Amino acid sequence: MVIKVDPFPSDDELNGLWVEAWGAHEARDFGKVLARSLAHLGAYEGPRLVGFVNVATDGGLHAFILDTCVTPDMRGKGIATMLVEEAIRVARDRGATWLHVDFEPHLVSFYRGCGFRSTEAGLIQL
Repeated sequence: MVIKVDPFPSDDELNGLWVEAWGAHEARDFGKVLARSLAHLGAYEGPRLVGFVNVATDGGLHAFILDTCVTPDMRGKGIATMLVEEAIRVARDRGATWLHVDFEPHLVSFYRGCGFRSTEAGLIQL
């Protein structure tokens, strides 16, 4: 297993990962997203992309973990933890002071295990 920083996977690779990781998915162009990210990380088993995390930024002190995912056949091997831990290091090295993450309730123990603490936040669906 290799974690690569800013590997710029192809749209086919990322769309394929999304379908495997989350089921139904409408294909999209990821190039614009990745170009604006502070960083993105891919987990590779040989040439195959099996995990991903994006680190978005406000261009200043804040960065945001987005799209953490691992293919179902590779879950339970610590890949998501490796991706998030490396994302934390890279975000710090690239000047972020705060790293945020939003997640569903069933992921509380995972993100706490990665060092995140709960905070109050707000959200509006647009």
